[in-house]
Amino acid sequence: MSTYLIKDAGILGGDAQDVLIRDGLIAAIGTDLSAEHAVVLEAAGQILLPGLVDLHTHLREPGREDAETVATGANAAALGGFTAVHAMANTDPVADTAGTVEQVWRLGQESGRCDVHPVGAVTVGLEGKRLAELGAMADSAARVRVFSDDGKCVDDAVIMRRALEYVKAFDGVVAQHAQEPRLTEGAQMNEGTVSGELGLRGWPAVAEESIIARDVLLTAHVGSRLHVCHVSTAGSVEILRWAKSKGWHVTAEVTPHHLLLTDELVRSYDPVYKVNPPLRTAADVAALREALADGTIDAVATDHAPHPGEDKDCEWAVAAMGMLGLETALAIVQQTMVDTGLMDWSAVADRMSTRPAAIGRLEQHGRPVAVGEPANLVLVDPSARRTVEPSELASRSRNTPYAGLELPGRVVATFLRGVPTVIDGKLA
Repeated sequence: MSTYLIKDAGILGGDAQDVLIRDGLIAAIGTDLSAEHAVVLEAAGQILLPGLVDLHTHLREPGREDAETVATGANAAALGGFTAVHAMANTDPVADTAGTVEQVWRLGQESGRCDVHPVGAVTVGLEGKRLAELGAMADSAARVRVFSDDGKCVDDAVIMRRALEYVKAFDGVVAQHAQEPRLTEGAQMNEGTVSGELGLRGWPAVAEESIIARDVLLTAHVGSRLHVCHVSTAGSVEILRWAKSKGWHVTAEVTPHHLLLTDELVRSYDPVYKVNPPLRTAADVAALREALADGTIDAVATDHAPHPGEDKDCEWAVAAMGMLGLETALAIVQQTMVDTGLMDWSAVADRMSTRPAAIGRLEQHGRPVAVGEPANLVLVDPSARRTVEPSELASRSRNTPYAGLELPGRVVATFLRGVPTVIDGKLA
């Protein structure tokens, strides 16, 4: 295993220091460090963060390898600065058994680009009728600790209660896709002024908020852990803030696209902007940014949702929901949160590494940048600018909503246990 010396990097945006990586660990931190035969990375003006952790990706394998594979998704993750990602269960077959989650986990191990942690389904086949093999998935080689029917809501209160009770046995967490199905039948976009003008069936904020309200109460009753996926409305933020004030074990995530984009973009009828939950209003975006800044929202999670061209290059009504996120997430967070003064780089490390790793119970990730810690690291040049070109993305799909946009920041290097997965912005 090679030795690497990162020179003059600002650790979490602080003063410039040298960081020596040896045998998969951070061996030394200081100034004017040297090491024989070390590969030197000059990092003046760059930021060193713990490797990013994503609680919410769709890697599509098994079943939809035309959209993404674990390997291509892991490549995209590494280029985005991630050292660990969670792969959602809505594959084909559904990841609702020990065998399927172990398959996904092993594919991640084979990729070597980042640690891939499967998310187990809450219910068999994501059908919401009976609990999946939660205990068997938790005891499997994949050591599943996050369970979600994402893509669908666990809308049956009894099933949700049972799931919350069950995961307590192994310190798991239920990650809820908060969408009341009856309130969103046929919905195409956010319910509001724009949907009224366009004549598209609206997706009301209350469909999300009502499920979150129910589930935080269930979580308190059971004494379990709840994680709320892709929060998108100002009302959801208020419910979460109230639940946290009670001391309940409730966490939440926001996606990069909900921090930047609004439902005004739907006026273009470009299906690249069709996503679940839908893009909301500018007021919702402002509330989400504030909540991420003050810690009410714990994490940024990409909800990376690749789709092949035929599922997006079609009319709005029949287009698939979802957009890419892994390779652009850090840039969007820099633009919306750091460059606006709402958060510093230390807070970015907290929301994109430390807290998501803690929620997912990943002991080797989200660690401090300190001597003796695993060298899971990302080096970022915040002064760089780049224009998003879909054809240059590592993902197998091209459905990015940022095509042609100039975004700030560049991932220079990513290290997974001391091994570079990205060097000079390219896959190692």
